[in-house]
Amino acid sequence: MDFKSRLIHAGSDRDPFTGAAGVPLYLASTFDQRNAQSRKHDYTRSGNPTRDALEAAVADLEGGSVGLAFASGMAATSSVLMLFEPGDHLVVSEDVYGGTFRVMTTLLRRWGLQTSFVDSTDAQALEKAITPSTRGIFVETPSNPLLKITDLAAVAALAGERELISMVDNTFATPYFQRPLELGFDIVVHSATKFLNGHSDVLAGLAVTRNKELGKKLRFVQNAFGAVLGVQDSWLVLRGLKTLAVRMEASQTGASYLAEKLSTLPQMRQVYYPGLAAHPGRDVHERQASGPGAVISFELASTELARRFLQRCTLPLVAVSLGGVESILSHPATMSHAAMPPDVRKERGISDALIRLSVGLESPDDLWENIRQALDD
Repeated sequence: MDFKSRLIHAGSDRDPFTGAAGVPLYLASTFDQRNAQSRKHDYTRSGNPTRDALEAAVADLEGGSVGLAFASGMAATSSVLMLFEPGDHLVVSEDVYGGTFRVMTTLLRRWGLQTSFVDSTDAQALEKAITPSTRGIFVETPSNPLLKITDLAAVAALAGERELISMVDNTFATPYFQRPLELGFDIVVHSATKFLNGHSDVLAGLAVTRNKELGKKLRFVQNAFGAVLGVQDSWLVLRGLKTLAVRMEASQTGASYLAEKLSTLPQMRQVYYPGLAAHPGRDVHERQASGPGAVISFELASTELARRFLQRCTLPLVAVSLGGVESILSHPATMSHAAMPPDVRKERGISDALIRLSVGLESPDDLWENIRQALDD
């Protein structure tokens, strides 16, 4: 089926017991075991019919074998990293989400997981960073917050040659625009809090593996670690998935319009958006994704202007997170990437004047007028 049809019917699109138009909330922590051999479920941490439906849906949409739902995007990423052992080494995109940077450089470093952060848009830099103890490559594309583009097919090929596990955060693109497993990646992770749910009312994470063997290992981690997605949140993400196509198309239309407009303003140092002709890696992105997405970042002329803009721009929320039906402005230096030390942010080009805009479903003209007025002296 076409992807838009799969969004509606992937996984389980109706209750197998009643025929209801959607899987209900199975609000049960435990299940009767008198005939245990004939029952799939025993305890909700290990599995629940509502969560099962979401996990099956995301596996289908990403073109993978096993889908797993977690309590947050960071729970999904951290659980994936639990596949490795003390002494293992990972090569990681230098501009990953701040929470990913934090868990890799603090909690996981304490028990011996080593990481090297490199510019993953540079294939030679990636290969050069691989050591005899390297066991995996973790990338993010488009990256947060500078929307850098990594060649997914090239990374997957490199990982395959070196027998490494390849992992990618696909939150910004979603499977609607980009499906890394089809390009050879082993694991995809999402903060489903963002576009997949789409309504700023859920905290959730998802992971999908390309093969069943790796999925079995990750399911063991999910059950043992216990950071599973609750039943109600699973149901909400399932509901959000059904409108992903129409939301992403509308938000992308608005983002493309605004990126072009923002690029004309004298207050801009630089606008980052994969749909702009001058965006680095645009040709690579167009080869591996079907659209530039709904997130724009832009650097203003000064930190003071950025602070004033965030106070004066009233239509979008000024908040952590992205991917909702409402537009959201974020200040990466003090929000998504506050966990990075200032000198590390500076090395990665994340200045105090950088703003990230997740474009929602408001009228693009209304958003533009509000942004323009907020930037006027």
